Parts: sequence; C-alpha cells; structure tokens
Amino acid sequence: MKEIKTDSDFPGQVVSAIRKVVGTKPAVLHEPSFEGKEWAYLKECLDSTYVSSVGKFVDKFETSLAEYVGVKYAIPVVNGTAALHIALKLAGVKPGDEVLIPALTFVATANAVAYCGAIPHFVDSEEITLGIDVKKLRDYLISITDMRSGISINNKTGRVIRAIVPMHTFGHPSDLDGLLSISKDFNLVLVEDAAESLGSSYKGRHTGSFGLISATSFNGNKTITTGGGGAILTNDEILAKQAKHLTTTAKRPHLWEYDHDEIGYNYRMPNINAALGCAQLEQLPQKLSQKRELYFQYFKAFDSLPGIKLFQEPANCESNYWLHTVVLEETHAQYLKTILEQTNRFGISTRPSWKLLSELTIYQNSPRMSLIGATSLSNRIINIPSSSRLSRGTK
Repeated sequence: MKEIKTDSDFPGQVVSAIRKVVGTKPAVLHEPSFEGKEWAYLKECLDSTYVSSVGKFVDKFETSLAEYVGVKYAIPVVNGTAALHIALKLAGVKPGDEVLIPALTFVATANAVAYCGAIPHFVDSEEITLGIDVKKLRDYLISITDMRSGISINNKTGRVIRAIVPMHTFGHPSDLDGLLSISKDFNLVLVEDAAESLGSSYKGRHTGSFGLISATSFNGNKTITTGGGGAILTNDEILAKQAKHLTTTAKRPHLWEYDHDEIGYNYRMPNINAALGCAQLEQLPQKLSQKRELYFQYFKAFDSLPGIKLFQEPANCESNYWLHTVVLEETHAQYLKTILEQTNRFGISTRPSWKLLSELTIYQNSPRMSLIGATSLSNRIINIPSSSRLSRGTK
C-alpha cells in the first residue's frame, strides 16, 4: 500500500485523487442533466396550456413512477418535504407523538415530523449503511419503552412513540430487515424517507416500497429532477386516495363548487414539472449506469490512499450512488476541514455531512439516544462531485 510521505501531504493527495476523475476544471457537487425529451415534453405541456396540477403528464408520471418503484400508487407533490409531511400524517402521527429519526439526516426529516405537531426522537447511525444503527436502537428501545395496549410509550417522557423513519443516506439503503423487525416488535409505523434513493434497492426490492407509506424527492440535485418535486409512495389504496385528496386542498370533486371537507394542503405537483419528470424518468437507467461507472473511477483513484475510503453500497443492496462519499479513518478525521477548504478553493465542490439535527437549536430539547456513531461519522464524511455526466466519456 502506498504510504503518505507526511501528514501534511494528505489533504493534497485527496485533491489529486478527485482530480484524477473530474479533471482540472471546476466540478460541482451534483448537477442535473437534460439529455432526453425534456424540451419536447415541456413544449407539449405549454402548448396544451395545462401547466398546473391537472394534465396528462401528471397522470403519466404517477403511473411510470409507481411502476418503476414497484408500488401500486405514487402521488407527485411539490417537494420531498411535503411528501414526507403527508406520509407521516397518513401514518397516524399525531401532535405530541414521538417519531424515531436518525440524527444524521437532512433537516427536512425532522421538519416534517414537526409539521405534524410531533417530536423528533433522534437515534444513532452505523458506518456499514450510514443509516440507523438497528442493533443499538433495539437495545435502546428495550430500555426506555413500555408497551401499553399495544402502543410503545417512552417511559422517560410518557409520550407515545408512533413511527420510525429510516433515511437512505446518500442513496444507500438502510438495514430494512432489521427496521421492519423493530417496527413489528415495538408496533411502530415504518415510513421511509427515500428522498435520496430513487434507483436503489434492498435485496432486489426498491427502497420506498417497504414502509406503509414513503416519500421521495426530485429536487434539482437529485438523481432525476422535476425542478422541485417529490412523491408519496404506497401500496394502500385508501391511503393513496387520502394523499391525493389532502394534497389537493382537500377539495371534494365538483364541476364548480368549492367544498373542502378538512384542512388540506396545496401540495400537488404541477403538470409542467411532471413533464420534466417523465423525460427524466425515461433516462434513469442510463443515469444510474453512469453514476456506477463514476464510482469505479473514484474507487481506482482512492484505492491506494490510506486514511480514507470510498463508501461502497452495503451487502445485498444496489445503491444509486446519488452522492459519492469518502469517509476518513478516525486517525485522519482532523483533516476534514482542511480537505474541504482545499478542494473548494480549487473549484471542486465538496461538502461535509449535515450538522447533526440534535445539535440544532430548534431541536435541542428533543429526546435522543447516545449518538456516538452519528457524531463520529459527521466528523469524517465528505461528499465529492457526483454528477452522472462526470463518468468517463461524458465529462
């Protein structure tokens, strides 16, 4: 194995490894690519004048997305946070409930819980998947919960623990077998935050199809984009109908009357965004292939560099490699800031993981288990340029 001459050489060698793949030009973290029928579909949408929440592209996107993920129903909405908000409401999350979520996730996961009037309960993450540490969580729940009439009660707060929300970090599937087992044993509703994992599968089954209801995202930086957008995914017909109703301001169908039978949300995806999504979804297999090729290029670049490793999809999983990720060894964690500074100074967009949500002032009073794993990971993770067009032949 190639040795580093001095510790001070390490950040520079990381820069060199990335440049072997992305070249010397500036490289953003993740940018969308439009190489299919986007212009044609957008023109057709504009020509039809149906650019809002009604139109053929919304219907087509719903059907195509559900078929791709392997669920019966997909309800496109304005963004992934809105999708998760409604998913949690339909999962039965009520004001005052606690919802188990990883501390190592984007703030939207916690915000969606808060929109329901519920309380995020932060749990630890593991290095194998970057997702929830199932073994630690089981031991923790055994120690802090009582089952009363089939409901898990946090014996420290007296509140109901209603649901668990795994997030498939950077597109890598969490331990879904373990999470389903915890969900069953503690009577928790499993709601997947699959915002980052379109195109990822666990033991041959697509993420977003394991929970009672799930959410995904099509933000501009995701594997495919609708500009802004997300979707609610489920196999439950009743929940799907409720999701469409709630996200359409809870308006009862009528040719002219405005009759709203509950508090609804103006969350439906516009037809013009769905037109973009239809074209992008058609190209998803190609984009996934390019991102996997990019992984192998990075693997060669980092393989001989000690102190750092390129994160690989977990066993029995196929990841979309949405954001390629390097993880510093504990002995090299001190170089995180220097690597971020040097790469960005050279026009290479790199980012650390999110600040742990348990450290945000807005969630400082939320319950949490020991977060040793998540804390360590947050000090060692770096996301590197991941656009599909960076793969060989598309730079």
